[in-house]
Amino acid sequence: MNGKILIVEDEEKLATLLADYLRQVGFEPHWLANGSEVVSWVRDELPVLILLDLMLPGRDGLELCRELRTFSSVPIVMVTARIEEIDRLLGLELGADDYICKPFSPREVVARVKAVLRRSGGGETLQGAGIVLDESRYRATLHGHDLELTAVEFKLLQMLVAHPGRIFGRQQLMDRIYADQRIVCDRTIDSHIKKLRKKIAGVDPANELIHSVYGVGYKFEEVESC
Repeated sequence: MNGKILIVEDEEKLATLLADYLRQVGFEPHWLANGSEVVSWVRDELPVLILLDLMLPGRDGLELCRELRTFSSVPIVMVTARIEEIDRLLGLELGADDYICKPFSPREVVARVKAVLRRSGGGETLQGAGIVLDESRYRATLHGHDLELTAVEFKLLQMLVAHPGRIFGRQQLMDRIYADQRIVCDRTIDSHIKKLRKKIAGVDPANELIHSVYGVGYKFEEVESC
């Protein structure tokens, strides 16, 4: 396993320690201390993963995550001392793939990096009803048009497309997209479904591919028009 990993961290000692551990297992770590340099670096260098601190000079980590997700599906692991529930939820809503709270063991970070890359880099391609899901890039297209999904939206759509016609309850869907078992309300899933439907309708308004099953949950199914 190798590739460039971008460490965005304003504490030099911590960044150096993480870089040393990542280098020992075959990665090519790069360090940036200022958030204002991140977007252009990612566009030019195409890292395989980003370790992103939240509290940065230049630009905030959440703001950076939001902008990165407008053009890249690179896995993002947020690293921060801000442990409030709202920060964890907001970070993952914006498309982060994992979240590590300080203080932590560098070995734990390396293990989490490897786990995220295994999940996102499997290379599996899934298709159904004109949708193509490329897991290696977290990219979803409908009839060739990029749906521009967040990582959470991608995981949700992936689960539904993989099992056409099967009805999933909200709790089942939450267990899939929030693997760390955090407590979120049912309305979180409803919000993601609403956004997915809107993005699908933006490409193909005649096809409603995600259907509500009253009192139960949701299913993915292409309904032939008469």
